[in-house]
Amino acid sequence: MVTAKDRKLSLEEFLSLPSGETGLELIEGKAVPKVAPRYHHSRLQAALLSLMDPWAEACGHVGPEWGVVLQRQGKDWVPIPDVLYVSFERLAADWAENDVCPVAPELVIEIRSPDQTFREFVVKAGDYLSAGVDRVWLIDPQARSLSVFFPDRPPQTLTGEQTMTDPLFPDLSFSVAELFARARLPASDRPTN
Repeated sequence: MVTAKDRKLSLEEFLSLPSGETGLELIEGKAVPKVAPRYHHSRLQAALLSLMDPWAEACGHVGPEWGVVLQRQGKDWVPIPDVLYVSFERLAADWAENDVCPVAPELVIEIRSPDQTFREFVVKAGDYLSAGVDRVWLIDPQARSLSVFFPDRPPQTLTGEQTMTDPLFPDLSFSVAELFARARLPASDRPTN
């Protein structure tokens, strides 16, 4: 039997898959299952949301595991970032559809999996930036770092007490140490996704 995961899908076909087929990303016309997050991953997502939700209330939408419709190399692409932020300027404050994000967000955040190399993520970050995303953050649980990818300059990696600030996100500020403290991940551990 041919399933949605086995055949090429148009964007419309992908978006109309039954709700039971969740956790799928559209990549090269294929519905590809996203790896199920583990505990450290979910703790970092919760920490990011606790830092970003109060800030975003007045300026945009923030959500975990929210698919977004983009273009990659001229083809429809629907990745599921670990967290994304899109301003009310790009997606109206009263938008309340139960759907994927229909516009490129200002920020995509990915939490590095143990089997994902930094090089692989550089390619993925480049794809996001080429698709109109303004910033991509990579949270690395093992290195306890946050790397920021920009469309017009090399990435910047922050650790420890270094503070994440960006004029694109006024009034959003936190240290990498604060992020990991909120996630309640032991400092001596080598966390895995």
